[in-house]
Amino acid sequence: MDISQLRREYLRGGLRRRDLDPDPIAQFRHWLDQAGEVGISDPTAMCVATVAADGQPSQRIVLLKQLDERGFVFYTNLGSRKARDLEGNPRASLLFPWHPMDRQVKVRGVVSRLPAAEVLRYFATRPRDSQLSAWASDQSRPVSSRNLLLAQFAAMREKFAKGEVPLPDFWGGYRVEPHAIEFWQGGADRLHDRFEYTRCDKGSWAIARLAP
Repeated sequence: MDISQLRREYLRGGLRRRDLDPDPIAQFRHWLDQAGEVGISDPTAMCVATVAADGQPSQRIVLLKQLDERGFVFYTNLGSRKARDLEGNPRASLLFPWHPMDRQVKVRGVVSRLPAAEVLRYFATRPRDSQLSAWASDQSRPVSSRNLLLAQFAAMREKFAKGEVPLPDFWGGYRVEPHAIEFWQGGADRLHDRFEYTRCDKGSWAIARLAP
């Protein structure tokens, strides 16, 4: 397979300034709703990029779990690589890759830890086995085999068999407060439409078209 020759045209429609909501969160919700309506698998899946203390970037896919005017929320093990990166450099970039619609959304912002009460409220809504897996997995650390991981999961299931699964003290959430959000719509002949919202000093947003 010659990957240099793999290409296609992006012909699913353009994006114009008049189409945009003045509020990027409202615009994002509109696109997210459309992604769900057309049946995109995991429309809330986003690539989270962080940078370690030595300058090495790292990326992974996680699920967006909350969204409001304060920002984009996800949850994770606080000992994971992304959590360690964010401890030293509390900035992140998010990317929502909605390829079937020829769309992407990129978010850049500052990251803060969620308060324990907010984390607990979300943790209580998770399926019980997902709660148990949070206890069983020492995320991002080496594990000798899948059998060991399954054994740890079984041990947690036995340990908490008679009651609710408590919130691990090593599990939490983060909010990415955006200062820039870009909406990308594929266009013919690689003349894509890109609009970037940039937060202004008083909380309003400036919108600029970017060259593709």
